[in-house]
Amino acid sequence: MEALKETNLLQNKKIAVVGGGPGGLTLARLLQLKGADVKVYERDFSQEARVQGAIVDLHFDSGLKVIEVAGLTEVFKANYMRGADKYRNVDKDLSICVDEDNKNGTLDFGNEHFRPEIDRGKLRDLFIDALLPDTVVWDSQFVSMQQLNNGWQIQFKNGTTATADIVIGADGYRSKIRPYVTDIKELYSGATFIQGEVDYPKRDCPEMYELVNNASLIAMGVGKTIGVQPSGDGSRLTFYTAALYEEDWFKNSGIDFNNSEEVCAYLMKFYDDWNLTFFTLFKSCTHFIHRPINYFPLDQKWETKSNITLIGDAAHLMPPSGEGVNTAMLDALDICECLTNGEFENIQTAIATYEKQMLERAKKLGEEALELIKDFASPSEEYIKKFIEQLNEPKNV
Repeated sequence: MEALKETNLLQNKKIAVVGGGPGGLTLARLLQLKGADVKVYERDFSQEARVQGAIVDLHFDSGLKVIEVAGLTEVFKANYMRGADKYRNVDKDLSICVDEDNKNGTLDFGNEHFRPEIDRGKLRDLFIDALLPDTVVWDSQFVSMQQLNNGWQIQFKNGTTATADIVIGADGYRSKIRPYVTDIKELYSGATFIQGEVDYPKRDCPEMYELVNNASLIAMGVGKTIGVQPSGDGSRLTFYTAALYEEDWFKNSGIDFNNSEEVCAYLMKFYDDWNLTFFTLFKSCTHFIHRPINYFPLDQKWETKSNITLIGDAAHLMPPSGEGVNTAMLDALDICECLTNGEFENIQTAIATYEKQMLERAKKLGEEALELIKDFASPSEEYIKKFIEQLNEPKNV
């Protein structure tokens, strides 16, 4: 690993990254490549404590770019899901409108249109495996922190403490670090997802399992959408039902989300004119999650602090658009570069430069995501037609 230069701001500094998701782990890897002293504090009890969710695609000029800088391209290629970047689009009657599996040509690494998918757990594992031993401190749920000399003392739920000269919050949009940086709150986009997991789709909803075919399925009808994705090994399915709801719908709906039968009954009624095969998804799910799609104000700004900042959703939550993980990884690259390139006279100036470019990028991507999510969650006939046409457009191979 590269030794820190004498002019490097991180010389003899301890860095605490709070949150062991893709952004936090990427940052730890990049910092260690520069010779920095970094720990990642993660609330999960262990690396195997929980399933990490559905697949995620990395993009040419963001996620894949960072993977290369991190020296992990070959291990990524060994773990990504071949063919999972394909889409299948159907209507509410289950008629296939777009089937990318039947298109000629296959994109590959080096092509700007190639967006390889990888299981979130696999992505997490390959970063963890690349870190120095004991970099990730498990069972470390953040409770609070207070300034200590020129740094921070961090308190965790398990009763332990840690000290750091610099703290970087990578703990998602419910970030416990964010309030130490800014009091700007999230806003509601108007769209809500109801997420479900199917543990045994090959057995419990075989027709839907075959239709997904280890790729991504999007089903659209006027005013509502269903998306389905496989897990990394294809054994499970994650689905999302999307529509526009009032902000207080969850509170006023009368639905007990701890009762899967109640949620299932609601969804079958909401999608009552859709093909019954979709109902097999709902009936096979034993745990639903209500996910209002929130975002931080696009014009948010705050006064840069001397030794604390944010990356990823903790900094710039936006509606899902395929950019979340990719942007978090870019944030990690940018803050690492600012802290280690020797161009700034102090840490606060380096953080300020990072935050300026990070917030400018997030504003642009957030505007696009906010416009997209309302059309995606509640598509019109015109939007559905345009969406299908775009999927059918040939890509450069």
